[in-house]
Amino acid sequence: MTYLISPDDEFKINLAPASVVEEILQNARMILSTVKNSCPLDRNFGVNARFLDMPQPVAESILVGEIYDAIEESEPRLEILNISFERVEFKGKTKPLLEVRINA
Repeated sequence: MTYLISPDDEFKINLAPASVVEEILQNARMILSTVKNSCPLDRNFGVNARFLDMPQPVAESILVGEIYDAIEESEPRLEILNISFERVEFKGKTKPLLEVRINA
């Protein structure tokens, strides 16, 4: 079974997820929502933000690699099948959308 994941501005942490699947998907959203070096006890956790202020095609290319590295390191139970981007033109935002499979 595949799942779609994206960082969410209204993401709330559930300290007691109902299933392993919910836990893994929550972990992936947390990884995508965290800027590397911002977590005091694990400076390597999250996605490197070196792509900020770059042209959109360049930023997306860099972000794909950063996402693969971050997920592989912090949530190895996930297999990324595809990464696409949702653009919010009037806000100037680009949001990654991951299609993943759980290998747990």
